[in-house]
Amino acid sequence: MSFVYEATDVHTGKELAIKVLSPKLSRDSNSVQRLRREAGLAMRLKHPYVCRILRLGETEDGLIYLVMPYLRGELLSDREGKVGQMDPDEGLKYLVQCCSGLHFAHKKNIIHRDLKPENIMLVREVDGSDTAVIMDFGLAKQSQADPSMAKLTATGIILGTPEFMSPEQIRGKDIDARSDVYALGIVAFEMFTARLPFEGRSPQEMMIARLRGKPTPLKKFRSGFPPKLESVLMKSMSTDPKDRYPTALDFGEALIKAHGGDNADRLREYLR
Repeated sequence: MSFVYEATDVHTGKELAIKVLSPKLSRDSNSVQRLRREAGLAMRLKHPYVCRILRLGETEDGLIYLVMPYLRGELLSDREGKVGQMDPDEGLKYLVQCCSGLHFAHKKNIIHRDLKPENIMLVREVDGSDTAVIMDFGLAKQSQADPSMAKLTATGIILGTPEFMSPEQIRGKDIDARSDVYALGIVAFEMFTARLPFEGRSPQEMMIARLRGKPTPLKKFRSGFPPKLESVLMKSMSTDPKDRYPTALDFGEALIKAHGGDNADRLREYLR
């Protein structure tokens, strides 16, 4: 759908990323409208764990582009490929930070709808630590949508990545914050097991499995995993949204409480 370039602001010298809609899609009014909507939503998301869009522009020859901060780091998906099953202490930090960023967006009635490891950047800080930053609100849906956006966010249109979509999203039903909680639960499961909680020979079969069955117990893929933490993750992936945590903040608090330990206060700071 787009190409992303590393750039430098000639006035400030800051590193930036420029996302350019492909020429073919720039001529498609629906795609342009979607990108403009992405910019309008993401410009409102000024938060340390969300990648903010700084500007929307158009070149003289009609190319549409977005300007964003350049995040130096590593995709969560790439980190998972390197380390396999992630240590709970490390993974929990990233999950709580994601809960914080999602909750901030949800309070503005914005739902991500496409949360996955490829959309989470682990940004390297000056002190050498990593911070999880959620990227690409390109499929984001405003829960109180403008009528002019109805065609792009209409119920019944399935948008997202099949392996991480909630059952209600698969069915094309109305979604809310609990759909992002579900997706983050699957992200967490993959972080800690290097496996997905639903099995199938294709993304379509995995979608059907989420509609008909329960996630595979985490302990099947990783013995010795803290039972309380597993219980929290399984609750986040409940088929019925009413059985999940109602907010990303509640999910984050449950993760911290289940993990316990000396890091609880430090982790809770990420939620503020």
